[in-house]
Amino acid sequence: MQVLKRPPSGSPALVLNADYRPLSYYPLSLWPWQEVIKAVFLNRVDVVSTYDQVVHSPSFEMRLPSVVSLKQYIVQDRPPAFTRFNLFLRDAFTCQYCSSADDLTFDHLIPRSKGGRTTWENIVTACARCNLAKGGRTPNEAHMHPRRSPHRPNMFELQDHGRRFPPNHLHESWLDYLYWDIELEA
Repeated sequence: MQVLKRPPSGSPALVLNADYRPLSYYPLSLWPWQEVIKAVFLNRVDVVSTYDQVVHSPSFEMRLPSVVSLKQYIVQDRPPAFTRFNLFLRDAFTCQYCSSADDLTFDHLIPRSKGGRTTWENIVTACARCNLAKGGRTPNEAHMHPRRSPHRPNMFELQDHGRRFPPNHLHESWLDYLYWDIELEA
């Protein structure tokens, strides 16, 4: 991971909740600078840190925010939406049968052809090879059991899993608000 002294491409700002924790780790909660400026003018965020870059109009000048915090706290304990991304995040982007991270799909433990539903408790991440090998059989019939039982994650679990996947680059002004083991590059 690279720590940048110059603003990343597009000069996005890290968005923190009102308690100064990121709204999300994966993907990292970043807003484009245009959205951040709008939020500043609408008094929805506080500017915590800025880049050296300046934007200006004929009558106004402002340094681009690099870190902002929301003025109103967003509750993070709501149940996460069932999406392919959140399922992969719950399962740490690995096949639950062989641990591969290649060519990921999702697999119904109880196949839909046998009445299985598309729910957190019946779906696991599977590589295409394992999914094809299991086919339309149950885990017992296929002699393939997931390494971890599928379950409905909460937002805190997904946030924790997201910390395992830091982005390739971070701006130095973001480091005080992110909780990864980061090696600083000279």
